[in-house]
Order: sequence, then structure tokens, then C-alpha cells
Amino acid sequence: MAVKVLIPTPLQKFTNNQATLECDGSNIAELIESLEKSCPGIKSRLCDEQGQPRRFLNLYVNSEDIRFLDGTETPLKAGDEVSIVPAVAGG
Repeated sequence: MAVKVLIPTPLQKFTNNQATLECDGSNIAELIESLEKSCPGIKSRLCDEQGQPRRFLNLYVNSEDIRFLDGTETPLKAGDEVSIVPAVAGG
């Protein structure tokens, strides 16, 4: 089941400078594991020690923030698009 993952520029060093990847996973947690297998080192940038998305990182499934869905248990289906968006601060 292929899910399109949009990779932000700061993380593209783990993806051979690819901005988009196709990965497998029935939920966000499995997708992150799939990303780690194909792009070693990326999981530690995405998740904390408990395996939860880092505080200043937002994950969206088809433009819906996973914090308002089922978190890392948010289900995925073929054709879904997952966006990884680093939080931006400024003033």
C-alpha cells in the first residue's frame, strides 16, 4: 500500500535529496518505521525517545493534523498523502 510522503528540505539529507517518497504503512507509526528502513537516521529526527512525533514537528494526513486524529495510530490507505512540516516560529 503506497503512501506519498512529503519531506521538508532540512530532512532531505536522509532521503538523497528527494522531496517525495512512496512508503508503506497501515498507520503513521508503521509509516515512520518504513521511512527509517529506507532512510536510516530519519526516525530520530521525527520521533522522541518514546516514539512519538517531536514537539516542534507536525504531521498531516491529507491536510489533517494527526494530533486531531488518532496520533501515530492514524490509519493510512493507498493514495494518502502525509506531510511532514517543521514548526516555524517568529515574531
